[in-house]
Amino acid sequence: MGQQSVRQAARKAALDVRAARRVARAQRERRLDALTVEVHVALLERDAAVAAIERRAGQALHAMTGDEGLTLREAVDWCGAGLTIREASRLRRMAAAEAIHRKLLNDETAANC
Repeated sequence: MGQQSVRQAARKAALDVRAARRVARAQRERRLDALTVEVHVALLERDAAVAAIERRAGQALHAMTGDEGLTLREAVDWCGAGLTIREASRLRRMAAAEAIHRKLLNDETAANC
């Protein structure tokens, strides 16, 4: 085999290795893209679930303080450990803000009918 054919064979082998690496990188990038989407979807689902659970807790606290006449401190005492006044206040404010928002939407819908 001549010097030129050895060079051509070496060049072809190097190009084949580069092409294989390029294909492997492209496949890995596609897998990583799909996994990135999966992470973002899971995080958004988690955020939605947390928001729904916090909304339920806030509504219950709102009922305890509004309908049942407890103070926020008494409601927190009823709930026991794991709930602070600060957290209860935040949850109750969220529930109240959502109730106002829902009422405004209902009023707007009724006005448009």
